[in-house]
Amino acid sequence: MTDSKPTVLFVCVHNAGRSQMAAGYMRALSGGKIEVLSAGSEPKDQINPVAIAVMAEEGIDIANNVPKILTTEAVQESDAVITMGCGDVCPVFPGKRYEDWVLEDPAGQDLEKVREIRNQIKAKVQALIEELLA
Repeated sequence: MTDSKPTVLFVCVHNAGRSQMAAGYMRALSGGKIEVLSAGSEPKDQINPVAIAVMAEEGIDIANNVPKILTTEAVQESDAVITMGCGDVCPVFPGKRYEDWVLEDPAGQDLEKVREIRNQIKAKVQALIEELLA
């Protein structure tokens, strides 16, 4: 891990739903002990409004986040790279921790379905925080 503060990069195709929710949880639940980045291979122009709504239910505001393009630099500066359905577009560097979280895309889903996805993300983020800070 770099320094004493690990960096986690969350990646999904559009950087508008799953990766934004994961980044929001990581920021909120890690208490500032983990640096958080998120990006997408084909970013949308705005965050999924349903994702914003379900995160607000948890007291986490992702409304002002902006989807970002995935860069090689972001991967290089991260200790852990968590992908969510972006397949092999993510560059791979030796010595990095890579995980692919199989999660449904919240795009076009109703509120109840996006809540389910959110809850799956929260559980995965909590487990990752425990591992990184152990």
